[in-house]
Amino acid sequence: MPALWTSEQAAAATGGTATLPWAADGVSIDSRGIAPGELFVALKGPNFDGHDFAAQAFAAGAAAAMVSRRPPAVAAAPLLEVNDTITGLEALARDGRERVRATIIGVTGSVGKTGTKDALRLALEGQGLTYASAGNLNNHWGVPLSLARLPPDAAYGVFEIAMSQAGEIAPLARLVRPDVAVITTVEPVHLAFFDSVEAIADAKAEIFAGMTADGVAVLNRDNRHFARLRDAAAAAHLGRVIGFGAHPEAEVRLVDCTPEATGSAVTAVLAGRTLRYRLNLPGRHNVSNSLAALAAVWAAGADPAVAAEALARLRPLEGRGRRSRLRLPDGDFDLIDESYNASPASVAAALRVLAASRPGPGGRRIAVLGDMLELGRAGGDMHQALATEIAAPPEGGIDLVFTAGAEMARLHAALPAAKRADHAPDSAALAPLVAAAVRPGDVVMVKGSLGSRMAVVVAALGAAAAGDSGPALAVNQG
Repeated sequence: MPALWTSEQAAAATGGTATLPWAADGVSIDSRGIAPGELFVALKGPNFDGHDFAAQAFAAGAAAAMVSRRPPAVAAAPLLEVNDTITGLEALARDGRERVRATIIGVTGSVGKTGTKDALRLALEGQGLTYASAGNLNNHWGVPLSLARLPPDAAYGVFEIAMSQAGEIAPLARLVRPDVAVITTVEPVHLAFFDSVEAIADAKAEIFAGMTADGVAVLNRDNRHFARLRDAAAAAHLGRVIGFGAHPEAEVRLVDCTPEATGSAVTAVLAGRTLRYRLNLPGRHNVSNSLAALAAVWAAGADPAVAAEALARLRPLEGRGRRSRLRLPDGDFDLIDESYNASPASVAAALRVLAASRPGPGGRRIAVLGDMLELGRAGGDMHQALATEIAAPPEGGIDLVFTAGAEMARLHAALPAAKRADHAPDSAALAPLVAAAVRPGDVVMVKGSLGSRMAVVVAALGAAAAGDSGPALAVNQG
């Protein structure tokens, strides 16, 4: 298999100088996780300098390092010397995008980006060589890194693009230059940096800046900002807009959805064609993401029916809805790990999934919630408003709510007394309280913004289960 990058190609792309010939099979910015044969890019951030870890990267088997200064410990190693390594990485990204004939899909939105990106990867990989950005590599470092990793012979490329402030998506979109742009939805996320949700919609529409007149916008027809986004697509002179959702005018339309504890049976109509498929991810929000993926597959010229069949193989990711069964001395309980991040929309969706869950005998539905961050002045009210979702759920009801953080104190105070469990100032203080309270038959859902560190609670529940002899954790992703 040809190398992803040779020293000659990389030097030509970046305008840099290769000190020795080399060939790399991949690109990495992390010396701790670099694979043998990869190019290490020594980025410099506010709290670190990758040049200090170049020797570690070579010890792990790096083929070469891109540097803006020559670290003495690796002076004799294969290097690509550039003026600035982030600019050099962007140049690799630009050249990597230029040299492929793949159909490129960009995915953004307030919530559902990673899930939709992963659904697209699965939906397309049976129809041609498909590359998708790993994990949540979606920012000013992650997007160019992902593009630099794009195989030259790929048929499809899927890239997640994120932002927290206006002006961040446009330069990334110009790097990615998507043929198809998906905006999953627009919700009050990162509202601390915006005057309104309409301004968030405008920032998401920056993805159109990288597209040509042949480009296709895939938009959520059920979202109240659909018309605003459609108008932005028209102003960018895009050739086509595809709407998805339950709206009667959606081109990819949800006809029926039968929810189950661990998934849904879905019927949708796409261009007059009926698609029936199984989705092993619970919640209406995941159904919406699957419709977005099918719309993007259609826009990319691939077969939606093949894609729909492939979606049955989707499984929840760690921290994003993965369901596990944990063993206690006298029985089991279920854990829904939603600890990766949170916003008002995603917490409401997770609460609905929990409310629809089926506890074991004597079990309870327990929500463990940490602060939703970056909501600005409206944050307190948004936390308090979750009480309405909890008090009137669509299914069997939520029995207990544990909360952590200053903002979640508002929700704690607003809850009915019967549902109000412990509150703590942070996740570390709350974790032992939750671990002590859980009992066999319970279904426990843990969610909060990444900065709230709710994974600490997940770890505490795992440790409590590990106190029993034998394996503590049996993962059930179906």
